[in-house]
Amino acid sequence: MSETAEPNAGTFTLGAPPTAASPTAVTVPDHEEWPLPNGFAWVFPGEGDGGGIRRPVIMADGFNLGRSELDKLYQGLEGGEFPLVSELRRRGRDVILLGFDERSASILTNAETATAAIMRASAEQLGDARLVVGGFSMGGIVTRYALARLEMQRMDHRTGLYFSWDSPHRGASIPVGVQAFAYFIPFPNDFAKQMNSPAARQMLWRHYDKDTGKIGVAPERTEFLAELERVGDWPRIPRLLGLANGRGDGVGLPEVKPGEVALRVDGIYPGTTFYTQAQGDDVTAAYLNRRLPQAEKTITTNGFPELDGAPGGTLHTYEILAETLRKLGGTVDLRHEDVCFVPSVSAVAVRDIEKQSDLYVNIDELSPDESEFDDFVLSSTTTPHTAVSEELCTWLLDRLPD
Repeated sequence: MSETAEPNAGTFTLGAPPTAASPTAVTVPDHEEWPLPNGFAWVFPGEGDGGGIRRPVIMADGFNLGRSELDKLYQGLEGGEFPLVSELRRRGRDVILLGFDERSASILTNAETATAAIMRASAEQLGDARLVVGGFSMGGIVTRYALARLEMQRMDHRTGLYFSWDSPHRGASIPVGVQAFAYFIPFPNDFAKQMNSPAARQMLWRHYDKDTGKIGVAPERTEFLAELERVGDWPRIPRLLGLANGRGDGVGLPEVKPGEVALRVDGIYPGTTFYTQAQGDDVTAAYLNRRLPQAEKTITTNGFPELDGAPGGTLHTYEILAETLRKLGGTVDLRHEDVCFVPSVSAVAVRDIEKQSDLYVNIDELSPDESEFDDFVLSSTTTPHTAVSEELCTWLLDRLPD
């Protein structure tokens, strides 16, 4: 350990590729690779189609730092309880996995990659089947914008169905105390780079500003939402489907009660403590402390709902942070491994997430017309963000166009 600074605890990132509950190793089969502007795609032909692209399904990667690792994306889609890629191919669908050179780049930048993939698939396609286009997490936002912009430009994207899988249409949540800790680490680090990236600033409901220390809506999010509105908010030609990893009955993570200790560390960053988000004003979200160079800071929020225990797809936020600190010699008291990342109401676009009553609304009891989707599904149990469950897979497969 350095004698002049605490260790660099920002070597991790909070990534969320599609996950499998009990993954088994799978081998990525032979495939074609397409170079694309700001990205690339892997193409897996459907079975029994006689060669060529006939019924393409484009699935875009989600948010993280760095270049897409499509081998890991494939593993997440195939290695769990339901082999989604294999089943699509068995049904004669050509699977196109879309990756980005920098997953944390602006959504507008990565939308150029999605647009290029859509246009190439359409150009190379044999027959007249409509495309299926969508993505996981941020990938669903990228493809939503790409399709809407093509329609505004009066370009035929030939897409018959759009889907998003646990995408944060009304925003995502990473605890602001955790965001602040990224910049409290006395070194440049990957986690800080990820939290301050264009995509994070566009997608997070509330963002901690490293320069001012203020918590609010990042300017990049305001600008992106205005740009999304400029292109019509949503594509209007395809049928719109939304899938959520959270529950729809208003039940989230009842064990994650507001205002409790989520994680405390000693040994390094001694006494640093993160709390689950509570309602009210001047609420302590985190106490940050370091010895070298000596500093301490208390992170407080005003007017937040109880985000961490809300219904939604979960992320191993505190587990990942705790494991990093433990490896560096810290003693950790981890009480809540997982918290909500994409609220259910955000994933199926029924309500904003500012108000407690909206965040915890019983979606199952709402009129389906309240959603911006034509059809949507929520998980029967709380599952990790973008987890590929049989329940969600079969729902999607049953709704693919002929």
